[in-house]
Amino acid sequence: QVQLVESGGGLVQPGGSLRLSCVASGSISVISAMGWYRQAPAKQRELVATITGAGRTNYGDSVKGRFTISRDNTKNTVSLQMNSLKPEDMAVYYCNAAIESPGSSWTNVYWGQGTQVTVSS
Repeated sequence: QVQLVESGGGLVQPGGSLRLSCVASGSISVISAMGWYRQAPAKQRELVATITGAGRTNYGDSVKGRFTISRDNTKNTVSLQMNSLKPEDMAVYYCNAAIESPGSSWTNVYWGQGTQVTVSS
């Protein structure tokens, strides 16, 4: 099986920064797209950022210019650098990846357990 484990969440003041990381492990042949999504209380899960295997990125409108997604293909990791954090950024952040496993003919989508980001003074 494949596991995605996030780290780096925590409490930060408005205007501060956090860096989230996600490591994929298990039965992996190829990781195509990876991304970050978030869900605040009483709200639907929304796109934060995605990155393809070729390095093309896409960001949600609310985080453009403040967040940066990156990946390290040699370590099966994806990171999210979050700067100029706002109270509205407070949410549980989930790592996402499309992964092909050995012996599989298709790509499966996996999710991490989530990491809490709290932005408060």
